Amino acid sequence: MPIKNRLAEMHAEITAWRRDIHENPEILYDTHRTSALVAERLKEFGCDEVVTGIGRTGVVGVIKGNTDSKGAVIGLRGDMDALPMQEQTGLDYASKTDGAMHACGHDGHTAMVLGAAKYLAETRNFDGTAVVIFQPAEEGGNGAEAMVKDGMMDRFGIQEVYGMHNVPGLPTGQFAIRSGPMLAAADTFDIALEGHGGHAAKPHETVDATVMASQLIVALQTIVSRNTDPVLQAVVSVTSVETSSNAFNVIPQSARIKGTVRTHSNDMRALIELRVNEVAQGIVATFGGRAEVTYEHGVPVTSNADAQTEYAAEAARIVGGSCVEAPMIMGGEDFSFMLEARPGAFITLGNGDSAGLHHPEYNFNDEIIPFGCSWFAEMVERRMPAA
Repeated sequence: MPIKNRLAEMHAEITAWRRDIHENPEILYDTHRTSALVAERLKEFGCDEVVTGIGRTGVVGVIKGNTDSKGAVIGLRGDMDALPMQEQTGLDYASKTDGAMHACGHDGHTAMVLGAAKYLAETRNFDGTAVVIFQPAEEGGNGAEAMVKDGMMDRFGIQEVYGMHNVPGLPTGQFAIRSGPMLAAADTFDIALEGHGGHAAKPHETVDATVMASQLIVALQTIVSRNTDPVLQAVVSVTSVETSSNAFNVIPQSARIKGTVRTHSNDMRALIELRVNEVAQGIVATFGGRAEVTYEHGVPVTSNADAQTEYAAEAARIVGGSCVEAPMIMGGEDFSFMLEARPGAFITLGNGDSAGLHHPEYNFNDEIIPFGCSWFAEMVERRMPAA
């Protein structure tokens, strides 16, 4: 049977965990209730070690197999945090916390890794060690980076690491993965423009920050259209514009534009950062103004290792019957920090015909729980087969 029988039996129990987490969402690193719930469950399962406070509020559980002839260690990651938004699902178990919602399915991810942990702790039908990782602050807080910097990989001897995300629109229970770059690096820029303000009836006496900002917004679009290889994917999006005056008859002294950059390679990432700075300085020099560019690196490219991708796809085919090739997308995922530290793979699982991620009517599809749990468990049992 593709889905493991024991995990099928546990479906209702795991669903109850998921809905409890959904009802009590927590944002960024403030996952204190969720982290405590996870740690309590892991101890109940009989994990050999349960450690809290990794990367501030992360939780790690260690499950040893019946044998350990080669010292193999595999990490399985689930993210715990919710989004700062208002839920509009009308569910019986909808968020009880105003302004917080599990709108990305992290409640489901956490529940599925918990389900796999319970199964693995019961059966221990593998040769090595499984490390279950429960991460805070995926949604903008780089919790994966915090856990890695806290020494998690070395402390628990993790050699490979695997993660999963649900995908609305992909058929229920359908797995998808690709080798190499899968999700984008996500960076931000904040450009402060300084001109010389004055009366709108005397524009010749000013250095118009609004005009500089307008020209810069247009010019930034030429980075992708004229500086990058057209067969490669890249995005430069200006998402915010403001000036220092809202008056009809004032030319503002200053303006600020903000935006995001998405790329799938380190070379492209470096090129766009260089060009954002060069274009900004060139535009303001033309008008006689000044620019201060703040460019911040966010999550790196989520890139799957070739061998680990095939291992993950093989487990997916066993559990779900098939595994299709995932598209490259411009969204970012901080699991990339773990993949920089250790070889591994990030796979997606179809959530069916649901509202999109980060939508106020989104809800994780509980029908995919046995698929996700079985895949995590299968990864351990196939990569570390019982001696």
